[in-house]
Amino acid sequence: MRPITHADYLAMRRFDALDGLRAIAAVLVVFSHFAGPELAFLNGFLGVDLFFVISGFLITTLALREEVRNTKISIKEFYIRRAFRILPAYYVILAAVAAILWLRDEYTASGMPGHMPYYLWFNQELAPPNWWFGQSWTLGIEQKFYIVWPLLLAATFMLRPAWRMLGTAALMASTFFLLPYASPYLMIMIGCQVAFLLNSAKGFRVLRPLTHPLMAPPIAVAVLLVQINMPYMWEWKGGLLPVILYTVLCAALVIATLGPGPMQWVLTLRPMVFVGERSYSLYLLQNIAGFAVAAAIPQFAPHGLTTAVVVTIVGVFMADVVYRRVELPMIALGRKLIMFLRARKLERTSAEPTPALAG
Repeated sequence: MRPITHADYLAMRRFDALDGLRAIAAVLVVFSHFAGPELAFLNGFLGVDLFFVISGFLITTLALREEVRNTKISIKEFYIRRAFRILPAYYVILAAVAAILWLRDEYTASGMPGHMPYYLWFNQELAPPNWWFGQSWTLGIEQKFYIVWPLLLAATFMLRPAWRMLGTAALMASTFFLLPYASPYLMIMIGCQVAFLLNSAKGFRVLRPLTHPLMAPPIAVAVLLVQINMPYMWEWKGGLLPVILYTVLCAALVIATLGPGPMQWVLTLRPMVFVGERSYSLYLLQNIAGFAVAAAIPQFAPHGLTTAVVVTIVGVFMADVVYRRVELPMIALGRKLIMFLRARKLERTSAEPTPALAG
């Protein structure tokens, strides 16, 4: 048993354990909304922090590897991939929410007409609270990140890795003075910073001990201890220090689950991967699932542990339909569009006349 090498890391084409971490994060959020006071000590709302870290790590890692392959980042292809990955399922579920409210003659009473402009343009973190789709505030954060981050990466391509990491650190600090909802951007950029470090041979040497097969369990315990004690730590610097501590531990957990090990084995079990792959739709669908459960079986209307379990199961089945019927086909369509645009570009390049040689 040994830590993975930098070559091992660079050879990885998929980080399998991250699906399991996504599953845990999504279920934590669902339980935070439906388990009631029984499991309030888990502070499941912190599952979104783990989502943010994973997002920053994955997006930056994929971009850095594209730089290595192609000597640049294709901004157009990045936006196409993100659009076809995020938008179709999002708008389908938003339309389902609107349809349910309309059919129940509750569309106006729910306040949805005032919320809809925020939801349509991904500014929902600025919208008033709303039970039906309020959890989507995280999408407003991430969409803004997806728009800006690849542009910054492309603009700093010629800089040395150390300067890019320093610039990221400065950007992380500046968010607290420039942006509303600053802490989520900090969480995303901590994930970005991990990607920078792991991509660099020197940075990887520093973090390599965390990839030992036996490191993941104690880090997971540390994450859990901070999570359940978060309310008692909130007074530290107005909550900033515990947020940073929790986010750094989540980032360490991402690193610790890159290689093989006992926790990685658990995270890659088929049920974990199944839920993790559908975690995006589950996150967005959870309140529809809660409404369906309460409407079909009224005794599950009060929040509690059993209700949370049933809502999670129903939500996963609903998410599976969206995943298979919307997410996967639209991701495939996005890939086809990218290949089509590449082929057209190659045709135009081949059709350009060759300059005549001077005789």
